[in-house]
Amino acid sequence: MAENYFNYFTEIEEHFQKARGTGFFLLSPLDWALIEAWKNGGIPLEAVLRGIDAAFENWRAKPARARTQKVNSLAYCAQAISVEAQAMANAAPVSRREAKPPFAIDDVRSFIARNADMLRKCGQADLSVSLAALDLDTLYSDLEQLEQRLTAIEEKLIARLRASASEDALFEARRALDRELKPYRGKMTAEQLAMLEKQFLDRRLLESAGLGRLSLFYL
Repeated sequence: MAENYFNYFTEIEEHFQKARGTGFFLLSPLDWALIEAWKNGGIPLEAVLRGIDAAFENWRAKPARARTQKVNSLAYCAQAISVEAQAMANAAPVSRREAKPPFAIDDVRSFIARNADMLRKCGQADLSVSLAALDLDTLYSDLEQLEQRLTAIEEKLIARLRASASEDALFEARRALDRELKPYRGKMTAEQLAMLEKQFLDRRLLESAGLGRLSLFYL
């Protein structure tokens, strides 16, 4: 399956909506954190899409009385996605052809400029300078390297936000995660749960500070 590295989020969102079969459906903060955890964990897009299909096939195979509620979270598919990811890891490597850049350099420039301005306004002047100083003329030819540089800046930002967050704020964020995740805990390993908690809390910290993601996945 030829896939574009930066279509990860939109491909999964659209595939889940289609598999669910009810038209437009908004993913929750938990769902977005899950997608990011899969991305950061190196789970191939194809494994996620196959896992979603397998989870829904199993759900539809159940007796009608056991399907009284719709599948309302990607977390329902987590176990099936893990199975598909393991199957792909055990298979022979597949060669992939190079993909063209998924967005124009002017769009990348605008995205970087907006985020640099946002960081400056939120009191993160040094990170704003680091972001604005990226050599996009050079890095545009290697978007994965650009993504790594953006990730490094974002990780420094999140570390600062976490250090300055109150205990109450972190506690409430964890409580929110526990509420959303409770029905699905049995479908995830301890490692998956730890990764998901990190991504969920990172998102909450950025949202609370009025900041967006720096990753090209959000362009």
